[in-house]
Amino acid sequence: MRKKIAILGSTGSIGQNTLNIIKKNKKDFEILLLSTNSNISKVFKQAQKFKVKNIIVNDIKKFKQAKNKSKKLNINIYNKFDDIKKILKKKKLYYSMISISGIDGLKPTLELIKYTKNLAIVNKESLICGWNLINKDLIKYKTNFIPIDSEHFSIFSLLKSHSINEIEQIYITASGGPFINLPIKKFSKIKPKDALKHPNWKMGKKITIDSATLMNKVFEVIEARNIFNIGYQQISILTHPKSYIHAIIKFKNGLTKFLAHEPDMKIPIYNSLYQLDNKTYKTNKLDFDILNNLNLKRVDIKKFPLVKLLNNLPNEPSLFETVLITINDYLVFKFLENKINFKKLNNLILKISNFKEFQKYKKIKAKNVDDIYLLRGYVRSKMDALGI
Repeated sequence: MRKKIAILGSTGSIGQNTLNIIKKNKKDFEILLLSTNSNISKVFKQAQKFKVKNIIVNDIKKFKQAKNKSKKLNINIYNKFDDIKKILKKKKLYYSMISISGIDGLKPTLELIKYTKNLAIVNKESLICGWNLINKDLIKYKTNFIPIDSEHFSIFSLLKSHSINEIEQIYITASGGPFINLPIKKFSKIKPKDALKHPNWKMGKKITIDSATLMNKVFEVIEARNIFNIGYQQISILTHPKSYIHAIIKFKNGLTKFLAHEPDMKIPIYNSLYQLDNKTYKTNKLDFDILNNLNLKRVDIKKFPLVKLLNNLPNEPSLFETVLITINDYLVFKFLENKINFKKLNNLILKISNFKEFQKYKKIKAKNVDDIYLLRGYVRSKMDALGI
């Protein structure tokens, strides 16, 4: 019997990678639901190729266009993630992939937990801002959680048969993006087109800029703290330009383990789909040239000052993480619009996140999704008032 799955954010890079794997293993999976924000052309092609009968389109204008087109194709079109309960009813999915970007991915994550046996998430914002809500529902509905970011999937894999109490230190790696070897005196001349040239990964614009500033690693440390319930003092970042080693764990018994694979997101996705099966996934031979020159280094704080944010984060999940994500999102898009330069992007994130009116949220936990969404709106309004 084919395993029933759903992919939210199927037209993005992670969604497409997931579908590319399923394309070669159609006999193993049946897709019940796909979603997109606005790319209706692509999602309809996906639905036809994989015989999917249910699609969620979030953008209201695109939803109306899709509604007209769907009648001819015998596909059910929905506009809200609340409709998941109508689509799935009492069906239990084997696997769900959440690859929606932004905090808007939190509500559908919480909705889908109820209907799936395994939940794979690549949405940083949900895991950072809403982890306490997600974890509560994972326990309530007995849903298995699988992190898909290569670093967290690597930690997840390395920790099998180990407990958190055995860990001395976790190291996650960062490529350093396009500026790892750029002299700091040239940072003032960095343009958006330069920051978008990631040497190893193909990603969306927003996450590529976060990689260039290393803000993505700040977020990944917060994710690791949440997912693995381990203190910040036990998580470190190392730069590793080749992106071949994704995580290293030093255990208290003297052993150190690391996980290596090519910089290809299909590898963690494939292993999450076939986590209990001994299936073969063809990759290149082990690269001894890279292993003989790993070039692992501590982060250069002068080049990547945002890593300093980790020194002042609250030990427990709080609403401050929502503040931090909102400030970063706002300023990254200002940089992409050429409203601020690269150095100012870094400086403003550090400065604004330290405002007294935002610091108070370090002591407040999110009680529900509305707390997070309302705070996001408040922070955006405050950013608008600054006139950046």
